[in-house]
Amino acid sequence: MRRFFRAFLDRYFHDEEAIIFTLILISALLVLLTIGSFIAPLIAALIIAYLLQGMVNTLLRLNVSYLLAVVLVYTLFISGFMALLLWILPQAWSQLARLINELPRLIGEGQNLLMLLPENYPDLMTQQQVQDIIRTLRGELAMFGQYVLSYSISSLPNIFSWIMFLILVPVLVFFMMKDKTTLVHWVANLLPRHRPLMRKIWQEMDVQVANYVRGKSLEILIVGGTSYLAFTILGMNYTLLLAVLMGLSVIVPFIGVAVVVFPVMAVAYVQWGLGSEFFTVLAVYTVIQLLDANVLVPIIFSETVNLHPVAIIAAVLVFGGLWGLAGVFFAIPLATLIKAIVNTWPTHAPPDDEAVGPDHEAARIIHND
Repeated sequence: MRRFFRAFLDRYFHDEEAIIFTLILISALLVLLTIGSFIAPLIAALIIAYLLQGMVNTLLRLNVSYLLAVVLVYTLFISGFMALLLWILPQAWSQLARLINELPRLIGEGQNLLMLLPENYPDLMTQQQVQDIIRTLRGELAMFGQYVLSYSISSLPNIFSWIMFLILVPVLVFFMMKDKTTLVHWVANLLPRHRPLMRKIWQEMDVQVANYVRGKSLEILIVGGTSYLAFTILGMNYTLLLAVLMGLSVIVPFIGVAVVVFPVMAVAYVQWGLGSEFFTVLAVYTVIQLLDANVLVPIIFSETVNLHPVAIIAAVLVFGGLWGLAGVFFAIPLATLIKAIVNTWPTHAPPDDEAVGPDHEAARIIHND
């Protein structure tokens, strides 16, 4: 056993930089798991400043001074931030409250639809089965209502924390963008001077993750804006709320599209029933999702994140369970980071005298001959 661990350490941790980088990763993980909630404004500001730096670099290539570029990009950011805070979120919350108030009518319409199934398809479903389904749904909705009520009461003390978060993040973003060079040099001085492994991982992450996060944010805006315009033209209720859900659905690959279709169908059914308008809404939803998957995504993402679908779903489940919606949004970048570390990690082949197996023994005999 001692020989096994010695060979493992010699193979993967023979380099000083690999040991230091491992300690940095472990320390960062411990910080996030222990005091991550306390430093959430700092982490959010760091991510936002990093994403906005791409726009600053674009202005710098147009011979705009650094300070002016920072001011212009920050003005655009704070305008969007205030629009989200003062218009989009209040409107979406108001529509969500209206939808909750109409849930009894929605449930009643759903029950009437279910009660028709035994009459139309007596061989597939009986009256008793329908009643069991309705009873189960009522129980689940009652539990959900209790959860929402308890969460609302327990979250009242966090209002002050949210206010501090909303105030601190814009301030921190400005100073991180303005003093970027000073902060980067300060962090670089804490790292080893010879760091080819860290540079290689950073170069791969800087290209793939930055493009992914910026592209995903743009995709959310385009899909949400297109959905809002389409639903408004169709005359649907709760257009802004449904548009926000449509935009957020692109965060979770493969799952978001299948989940968001249910509230869209429910609102359309309550408003129009199973008429032509209902199927028009369903067709519009399908067209938007198909255009997003087959046209928008290939155009936006210049660098493809080459991850297997199983790895993507696993990353969404793990990081979403750890950090909620933020973990879901950054699940693919974090999975890409893990992949980059695995691909670039330095390995040291064991000496010939420590190798085992017939192939290694034969190679040694031939070499000696």
